[in-house]
Amino acid sequence: MSTATFVVAATSSDVLNVVAAFVGGLIIVGALVWAVRMGMGQMDREAPRPRAEEQPHIPDGGPVWESREIREPDEVPLAQNGDRLTPYEVHTTSTRTGKDQHRRRWLPGSSGSFGSGGTGRF
Repeated sequence: MSTATFVVAATSSDVLNVVAAFVGGLIIVGALVWAVRMGMGQMDREAPRPRAEEQPHIPDGGPVWESREIREPDEVPLAQNGDRLTPYEVHTTSTRTGKDQHRRRWLPGSSGSFGSGGTGRF
């Protein structure tokens, strides 16, 4: 083979690579355009979005605030005569409102949020 044959082979290979990359890019762009058009068609078939007057709004009495209360555990009653408890014998809620609603605060020097409950001081 002569040098001219190598030059022609190298040039034709470069051209084929560029053409293949261009065709591959066109296929990818075509797939993306098809996917966007299909998504837009799907959105057109969906129910319309709610209008501004259909959106949720604050009740007439004003906003609803959270309520805080201290709850106490409601113990499960013991079974009678060794029989198992049935669902109607167990209370509907596992806690009840506590008698003392005073919130206990953390005291310095007692247990802290880290570790074994030591003083937390050096």
